[in-house]
Amino acid sequence: MAVAFVLNGRAVNAGAPGPGVTLLQWLRARGLTGTKEGCAEGECGACAVAMRRTDAQGRTRFESINSCLVPLAAVHDETVVTVEGIASPEGRLHPVQDAMVRAGGSQCGYCTPGFVVSLFCEYYRPGRDGFDPESISGNLCRCTGYRPIADVARALPAPAAGDPRLAELATPVAPKTRVDTGHGVDRFIRPTSLDDLFRCLAESPGATLLAGGTDVMVGVTQKGDRHPVVVSLTALPELRTFAVTPDAIVLGAGLTLTEVEEHLQATPEVAIPLLGQLLPLFSSRLIRNRATLGGNLMTASPIGDGAPVLLALDASVTLASPAGRRVVPLRDFFLAYRKTAARPGEVLIDVRVPRGTPAIQRFYKVSKRVLDDISTVAAAFALDLTPDGRVARARIAYGGMAATPIRATALEQALVGQPWTPETAAALRSIADDVGTPMTDLRGSAAYRRAMVGRLLEKCAADTAPAAEPVGVGR
Repeated sequence: MAVAFVLNGRAVNAGAPGPGVTLLQWLRARGLTGTKEGCAEGECGACAVAMRRTDAQGRTRFESINSCLVPLAAVHDETVVTVEGIASPEGRLHPVQDAMVRAGGSQCGYCTPGFVVSLFCEYYRPGRDGFDPESISGNLCRCTGYRPIADVARALPAPAAGDPRLAELATPVAPKTRVDTGHGVDRFIRPTSLDDLFRCLAESPGATLLAGGTDVMVGVTQKGDRHPVVVSLTALPELRTFAVTPDAIVLGAGLTLTEVEEHLQATPEVAIPLLGQLLPLFSSRLIRNRATLGGNLMTASPIGDGAPVLLALDASVTLASPAGRRVVPLRDFFLAYRKTAARPGEVLIDVRVPRGTPAIQRFYKVSKRVLDDISTVAAAFALDLTPDGRVARARIAYGGMAATPIRATALEQALVGQPWTPETAAALRSIADDVGTPMTDLRGSAAYRRAMVGRLLEKCAADTAPAAEPVGVGR
């Protein structure tokens, strides 16, 4: 079948591309070279384009994404706006473009189209009241010309009455339909139900499952990975649930991280502070607009930021296959480097976080950059205290300390019954030093990583310990 979508206000037919053709490559080959290739791995935002989607409150909005990490076939049914489509059809600059010109917000100009697209999405953000710095957090200016760009972002006016984009946003987003670009190899399939998915996997048992693509597609663009058959999970309603039950908060594995954030903000009675602390540090908004919790867990990366948080929360995952569903505690899910407990043919459906989350929750990420970087070490702490300030229950998890994300069970057990103070944390340094089997790489030495285990425990204690007079360890 042909891939069809709306591009800059016009319906286009993109033929039947294979799964290795990215939206960015197709746009540039078509002559829309305002969309740049900077890094081809989602780090710089030069390739940003806007797509329409419906947010957790049912509002239609524009959302910026990295076109270098999106297969062309994945945008079937979508509405895509590139920098060439932002000005009016008559050639009048959009208010965002006009503001960038007036403020001198372009230096070499290479990054400018990506910034314009991200600011365009921010301009039309529903309920916008002030500037959200996250809106351009995924856009890199190599000339360090951020000041005038930030000035533009802070001064964005409200859209004028009669703005045609407002009418466009008043139109509901059409549901995703099935996609199948061919037979045999070099095939992209987007099923629309679990039964359809299982049929696809039965026909092509070696198919690559694709959620947001922010991990799989980096292999395509950077290492030349080729996947003969790719099966997209983005049109499966079973993976897009958000529910609050008496026992758990259920997060669909196919929800993007931005959608998870929106759902939690719209449901403050079930706030999960650890996730709230994690999400702003999880790459950039451009990545979070595509990346999913399910994909982050299924990659089984030892430095994936989501796993330590969910381990500390005692989360579990639901796996589904034609034989039925089963729930696996996350602590039993990671078996070895990049290997999970999912059986052949099983798909991760949702993540379940128990209700009654711990009173003390902290997430820390050690990386070379504060934002938009890969962890050297990540740590998540979830504790409950007794009325006299002793540890009643502790769950501590680390990333970057072994071949898989791990729970520090010996450290947890040693804390129970102890007063929650920085002195207690310091006294447990010898146990902390034995956590994991860290390695040395470009991000940090094994010794540095090992030191971070105890230091982050001490930091958590210093940040959260009761203000009462510290009690001696063991008393």
